Amino acid sequence: MKKLLKRFSFPVSLLFLLVLLSGCTQETSDKSTDDSSSVPVTKRKEEAVTSNSHLNDTDSSAIGEENLVTNDSSSNMENEESTKTSDTKDKKPLSKYSAQEIEYARVWLQLGPNQDIDELYVQKFSAGEPLNHNDETSANYPENVVHLSGSRLVDGSVTYSSNGDGSINVYKVPHRWDGKYPAGEQFYIDTFINNTELVYVGVWDDEKVVTLINKIIMQ
Repeated sequence: MKKLLKRFSFPVSLLFLLVLLSGCTQETSDKSTDDSSSVPVTKRKEEAVTSNSHLNDTDSSAIGEENLVTNDSSSNMENEESTKTSDTKDKKPLSKYSAQEIEYARVWLQLGPNQDIDELYVQKFSAGEPLNHNDETSANYPENVVHLSGSRLVDGSVTYSSNGDGSINVYKVPHRWDGKYPAGEQFYIDTFINNTELVYVGVWDDEKVVTLINKIIMQ
């Protein structure tokens, strides 16, 4: 009988030890679970918000830097365009003058009897005005004309109408009317109105054009 008890005593002891170890493991696991759940929900939410806030700050910073780069690039492009426009204007000395002023100067450069003048006088006559104001029998201009002259009689004059296509009709009227009056209307028609000359005006050198424009005096 004693031998039989000894034979079963060892397995029983081993079984008891296994049960004891299993209970300890379960207790440790439950304790870990309890520790995790014991953290307040509010605190866990705050930690999550803090983490997300950090990510959002990083994203916002990156977006801000990207916009800054884009704005700087746009500003540089605008400055370059402004510089190009300014350079273009500087290369075109006639850009600040009117088409009429340029026309007066070019016509004189091509047809003016004297190029060495002190002033360039510009006088306009409307259609219907007499060619010779000193003669009551004078014929009238059939269109608007421009009369260019220098400050001296020796400088001569040019009287013309513009066709708007780079060409002009030149009226070969004198700078000063000398003769016997009344001459009669037909005389003016046959001598001046019916004998206008079509002339195409050249471009000429810009510097010479500007020099003459600066001498223009409107009458």
